[in-house]
Amino acid sequence: MEVQTEMRSAVRFPLRLPVSVMMNHERHQAMTRDISAGGVLLDCDISQEIGAIIEFTICMPAEIIGAPKDVLVNCTGRVVRCSSTGDDRCSIAAIIEDYSISRNS
Repeated sequence: MEVQTEMRSAVRFPLRLPVSVMMNHERHQAMTRDISAGGVLLDCDISQEIGAIIEFTICMPAEIIGAPKDVLVNCTGRVVRCSSTGDDRCSIAAIIEDYSISRNS
């Protein structure tokens, strides 16, 4: 029997933000459920295999982060969990492995 260790070490913020996700060479729209410095939980219209690499962009609103302009966060992540939410959608948890930040014009 495999024992799963709790890997969450960063504070999670329950932010509902639209996300553009690249999976299987196709772009999909998703919505964040929560975000931390190390990962993200997404509601998406398709499932994804554990271990799959995904790319996603989150627009962080200026008023949430205290910046003069919105900030785009471009991320590469690895899927660590995927489950059905019971409404033809999936909940995808991904560890953020790399990111870059750019100011939204």
